[in-house]
Amino acid sequence: MRSTEKPAARFRWTSASRTDVGCVRERNEDACLDRPARGLWAIADGMGGHALGDLASRTVVECLDALAAPSDLQRFVGDARRQLQEANRRLRAEAALRNAYVIGSTVVALLARDEQCAYLWAGDSRLYLRRNGRLVQLTRDHCQEDDQHRRAGHMITRAVGAADALNIDQGAVYVEDGDVFLLCSDGLSNAVGDDDIGALLAEGDCQRAADQLVRLALEHGGRDNVSVVVMRVEDLEGDDKTVLNPAL
Repeated sequence: MRSTEKPAARFRWTSASRTDVGCVRERNEDACLDRPARGLWAIADGMGGHALGDLASRTVVECLDALAAPSDLQRFVGDARRQLQEANRRLRAEAALRNAYVIGSTVVALLARDEQCAYLWAGDSRLYLRRNGRLVQLTRDHCQEDDQHRRAGHMITRAVGAADALNIDQGAVYVEDGDVFLLCSDGLSNAVGDDDIGALLAEGDCQRAADQLVRLALEHGGRDNVSVVVMRVEDLEGDDKTVLNPAL
């Protein structure tokens, strides 16, 4: 689904999302959120091998989708963090009600206001930025890999619904004209390398990039659900002064 919204100020965002069950799984436990009018995008990936992963990812996205668009980024981030804590509370309660060990989901979200973005994440769903021909992974996977787990993938160390206390990481970045961001579940990042991801984002066409990224993941086996949200920002005043946060 492609959507372009008029900017509140000088920045215009265009975005597109796509999700696919893949070639092996019977149920899609991913969920996407694509709300350029509010500067809000997210992906949630229900934890494989656990009960009701689709319910978990849907709960996370629904809680984030309830956010209004406040006037400043700090308040926006605070509200998003509270909504993710609410999703965590709901999933813990649902697991107790169903006598399930855990009902959980990863999450990665991007929030935009004026010239700055913030991002929040828990788990191994990722945020990438392509700028000036370079692809950078802005998030860091919350997972454990050792000899035992490497043979079967990896073990998530954080997720919404996984524990009573949810620890959410966050970062921030100033935007530049032509920046392209990608949110994705591990169904993409495990199947498609950074070189291919960067090449498909290079054209700057959000819908085409979303379609082609999912297609490539399926061609590489599609062993997991795969979901992407691609976002591009335009500076309507053509000001080139903003830079990547040097702390990243």
